[in-house]
Amino acid sequence: MERPVKILIVEDNVIIADDMQSMLEEIGYEIVDNVIVYEQAEQVLKTKEVDLVLIDIILASDKTGIDLGKHIRDNYNIPFIFVTSNSDRATVENAKTVKPNGYLVKPFEQQDLYTSIEIALSNFDYSGKSETAAPPSSDDKIVSNSVLRDSIFVKKQHLYYRIQFGDIQYIKADNVYLEVHTIDKKFLVRSPLKDYLEKLPKNKFYRAHKSYIVNVDHIDAINSKDIMINNKLIPISKDFKEFIISAMNS
Repeated sequence: MERPVKILIVEDNVIIADDMQSMLEEIGYEIVDNVIVYEQAEQVLKTKEVDLVLIDIILASDKTGIDLGKHIRDNYNIPFIFVTSNSDRATVENAKTVKPNGYLVKPFEQQDLYTSIEIALSNFDYSGKSETAAPPSSDDKIVSNSVLRDSIFVKKQHLYYRIQFGDIQYIKADNVYLEVHTIDKKFLVRSPLKDYLEKLPKNKFYRAHKSYIVNVDHIDAINSKDIMINNKLIPISKDFKEFIISAMNS
């Protein structure tokens, strides 16, 4: 099942916060909440599902946006972007200590906000390791991806969509792209098949053939050369056939 990215806005200027929310909703993001102080943001993070946080550095509370950034970095595996009027050296150096995934200086346009969010999501490494992402493609038909807990984000046109691992039926290699198939949709991802397999749960997804990864929960039938998923025949290797037969008989 797909859904837009969920964003929390932490901004003590209500007018700016409302403008940001309007910009984001127009693009297609979902605003989880729009709060003005550290303590409110902390509560939202505890109780709601949040994919990314936009944080003003100066907040209407004793704790600053940098304090909130540190709290997120220490307790949550999600990206955050500082949105601030301050771009002086001292503020930037202080902000760098909590390793934000973006730094957006006010005033900004909708496209600036969109680009910062897209890059932060695309570059963020949900395994907790440092990572340098490839530059985003200019082709709207090409899908970028990043992993999040029990699901994966795929970018299509101007939105990142979240797909639960369980909804992925199989993945087919097609030249430099992969076709990620769900029950009723197909997405294109630019990635080697081997690298993509490493992002998926190892107890569900297997390399069934040199050109296919399959979700074993979606296998409907099997013969000596193929498996069937959603009425699609998928070739299998000898090793995978032996693995499946062994699993069926265990």
